[in-house]
Amino acid sequence: MAPSQRREQVIDAALQVIVEQGYAGVSIEAIARTAGVTRPVIYDHFPNLGALLQALIEREERIALRQLAEVIPGPELGAAEDPVALLGSGVRRFLEAVRSRPPTWRIILLPLDGTPAIVREHVETNRAHILERLRKLVEWGTAGSSTAVDVELAAGSILALAEEAGRRVLTDPDRFGPDRYEAFVLSIAGRLAGRAPGPPAHPA
Repeated sequence: MAPSQRREQVIDAALQVIVEQGYAGVSIEAIARTAGVTRPVIYDHFPNLGALLQALIEREERIALRQLAEVIPGPELGAAEDPVALLGSGVRRFLEAVRSRPPTWRIILLPLDGTPAIVREHVETNRAHILERLRKLVEWGTAGSSTAVDVELAAGSILALAEEAGRRVLTDPDRFGPDRYEAFVLSIAGRLAGRAPGPPAHPA
């Protein structure tokens, strides 16, 4: 196995240990056992457990942010779209991203007991960035509206809804799926915008 592949395998094993056993169960020995390698192999790629966990956090952060960049476009990218449809499809795409990579989103949306401070700090920093991006989208979507909208509260409510939806998709995927949430968001947002609810318009 190439060094880069082995490194990813070790990080995958560390993530698996965290999801299955919590942070209290994380050790070089547990990670080596899960990866099917010896301890020296781990140390070939990471000088200590802290460095391995840092690499894990950075990788999962990159993955999550890349997925979110596709879900929450900048106002300039969504200018030609209807705000209600954009919100509905955005929630659906976010939940599809959660469903496509549950381990990544579990450590973000379902923090475990004993979560290290560095993980909490990364999550909160990125949450603040996402909230600001949502605020700008709400500001764009309500510009020119005859109804006054509290942009800050609206952005926070959207984020809270998306996070709760993500948790439900992770814990009860048979009942709570992306399509169900998209229909719900379109119905509520459409009514607030004074429109009759319609079916989601999925791309072919």
